[in-house]
Amino acid sequence: MRIPKAIQNLIESFERLPGIGPKTAQRLTFYLLHVPQVELDKFAQAILAIKKDTVLCSICFTVAEADPCSICADSRRDKAVICVVEQPLDVLALEKNGKYNGVYHVLHGRIDPLNNIGPSEIYVDQLIQRIKDSTNGTSVREIILATNPTMEGEATAMYISKQLKVQSLKLKVTRIGRGLPVGADIEYADEITLQRAMEGRSDY
Repeated sequence: MRIPKAIQNLIESFERLPGIGPKTAQRLTFYLLHVPQVELDKFAQAILAIKKDTVLCSICFTVAEADPCSICADSRRDKAVICVVEQPLDVLALEKNGKYNGVYHVLHGRIDPLNNIGPSEIYVDQLIQRIKDSTNGTSVREIILATNPTMEGEATAMYISKQLKVQSLKLKVTRIGRGLPVGADIEYADEITLQRAMEGRSDY
């Protein structure tokens, strides 16, 4: 039996998503065949809007509805403390416990030589320039390296730390500490674990 082209195209589109294998792609596609057209239209509109109605914040590079994002635009946030994370999802995770009052810098990745991802492929240079320029007239006094505790995350944190020293940028550099097991991703950690990791950060 030959699968209709429209179905095959959607299956292949799902397969391109991270964590979606051929079987899951097929199940999702055939599930959508039974969804009312009104709901499918809403689903399609939501997909179209994800690019059209979002922007990258020109300051921290998180995904937001406006530029600057709500965190960078908030006068109550401590602009002198920047928490460096790998992905926008990490910002959402750290914001859940409401204990951190600084701002963020999203790298949109991590240094991963095996996948040909170097420092120039992520927002490291923009971080260095941001520190040099300072934020809203406030000199940056601390950089919190909150990349994931994986081999690539540690390599990225080490690279950033070295670059700050090379640039002779005299500020406190810390690394998130206890609470996060080696190999874990920030976006999947619970609020208490993240709070302990932030409180237990050490000089780096």
